[in-house]
Amino acid sequence: MFGISWLSPQTLIHSFGAFAMLGVMIIIFIETGLLVGFFLPGDSLLFVTGLLVSTGAVHISLGASIDFTVPIWLACLLISLAAWLGDQTGYLIGHKAGTAIFNKPDSKFFSHKNVERAHAFFERYGSKAIILAHFVPVMRTFVPVAAGVGDMTYRKFLRYNFIGVLGWGSGVTLLGFFLGKIKYVADHVEYFTLAFIVLSTIPIALEVLKERRLHKAQQI
Repeated sequence: MFGISWLSPQTLIHSFGAFAMLGVMIIIFIETGLLVGFFLPGDSLLFVTGLLVSTGAVHISLGASIDFTVPIWLACLLISLAAWLGDQTGYLIGHKAGTAIFNKPDSKFFSHKNVERAHAFFERYGSKAIILAHFVPVMRTFVPVAAGVGDMTYRKFLRYNFIGVLGWGSGVTLLGFFLGKIKYVADHVEYFTLAFIVLSTIPIALEVLKERRLHKAQQI
């Protein structure tokens, strides 16, 4: 349906098989911890994972002796852990290589504008940016880096980051889990996943429009 095969829960399960949760964790870690991961579909991945867990389709298998269906609490815990580890990596990168990051030239997988926008986002919202950035595509990749570059104390970063990780990693997964228990949603997963992807791009679209209006105003 829609010709977008990766939206299908079956595709996700077949891709990772018994290592589905590990695959999800790796993707979340890359998106939140490595600068090249800003394009990954974190929101929709968590949403779909929650949907799959609600149907009992996600398993962890380590041979004949260990094979069990992943409960929602474990899925939320593992996803939040992956996001937390990714954020710590991003902060460390910013703290240790801040100057190099801001002087790094644009490339296929790196945009200096993304770093500048994240820094502006961080400056605008202060400590709350560490929480809010998790719910904004691209920002959740670069804001931890901006916090490291800005020499935010690690203890303060940890406190706000913990809240953001739980709110996003567990919250979006739980949303998919509870919606997945509704028969109509379970029967039309691709529709709801596509709708969630569209909704998750609204914040970044609003930021782009705001920046364009500001740019035009400066030219007048």
